[in-house]
Amino acid sequence: MRDRTESRRRFLAASAAGCLLGGVAVLRADDEQAGDPLLLPFRFQERLPDSDEYSEKFGVVKIRPRETAILICDMWNQHWCKSATRRCGELAEKMAPLIDKARGKGVHIVHCPSSTLDHYKDHPARKRALAVPPAEPPVPIAGWCSLEEEKEGKLPIDDSDGGCDCQPQCKQGSPWTRQHPAITIAEEDFISDDGKQVYSYFVQQGIKHVIYVGVHTNMCVLGRSFGIRQMSKLGLKPYLVADLTDTMYNPRMAPYVPHDEGTQLVISHVERHWCPTTTSGTLAAGLRL
Repeated sequence: MRDRTESRRRFLAASAAGCLLGGVAVLRADDEQAGDPLLLPFRFQERLPDSDEYSEKFGVVKIRPRETAILICDMWNQHWCKSATRRCGELAEKMAPLIDKARGKGVHIVHCPSSTLDHYKDHPARKRALAVPPAEPPVPIAGWCSLEEEKEGKLPIDDSDGGCDCQPQCKQGSPWTRQHPAITIAEEDFISDDGKQVYSYFVQQGIKHVIYVGVHTNMCVLGRSFGIRQMSKLGLKPYLVADLTDTMYNPRMAPYVPHDEGTQLVISHVERHWCPTTTSGTLAAGLRL
C-alpha cells in the first residue's frame, strides 16, 4: 500500500501544479459549443507487453461542462450493512459541496438512487427523466452487467458473503428509501435508475464524459444498467472518483486485507480494465471549483 499511497500523493501534487508526471496523455474534446474547456486529470493502468504486470499512467482530458455529467450511484440514506451506512454518510458529506459547485459550472448532475424513485415521483428532476425522448443505443442495455472474466478476470476481492464487515454480519435486506439527504437534488438535475433513460438523456444533452461517484465499486458502480461497464459499451467516456466511492468487502474474506485496502484493489481493477480514475481534489482543481 505504501507505493500506491505515494503514487496518489504524486498524482495530487502534479495535478495541482497544472502538469502530470511522465508520459502524459492530453486529450481534447472536439465540440467548441459547450463552454470553456476545463481540465480533468486522470490515472489509469496499462498492461506491459508480454506480461501480467501493469504500469501506472497519468493524463489530462480537456472537457466542457455541458458535455459532462457527474453520476451519483446508489448513495442511499440507509444500507442493510451498518458499516456501509456509516461510510456512505461520510462520502455524502464529502461529495455534496463538490456536486453543488460542479452544477454551478454547468456540469449535469444525474442522481441514480436505485429502487427509491417513488420518493421522487413529483420532483422536477424525476419528471425530466420520464419526459426524455428514447434514444436508440448502439448495443443492448442490460438490466445488469455482470463480471466479464474474459475481459477483466476475477475481482481482486472475495465479496461472495455480501461484503458486510460488521461482526456479526448484518441481516441483508433493502432498507433504503431515498438518496442520502446530504446530497442536494436541484430542479435542473436528472433522477433515474434506468440505464435506457440515463443513456437517452446523455444523447439528448450531448454528454460525452461521465464522472462516477457513489457505491459500491465492486457491485453497482460497475454493474448497474447505468454503471461503468454499460456506459463504456455505449461509447461514453467514464471516470471514477477514487476517494468518493467504497466497496462491499469483509476483511475476513480473501485477500484478507483491511477494508480500505480492499477498496483500493478494486479501484486498481477499474483502472486496468474499464476506465481512468481521478480524485475529488484534482477534479475540483481541474474544474476550477
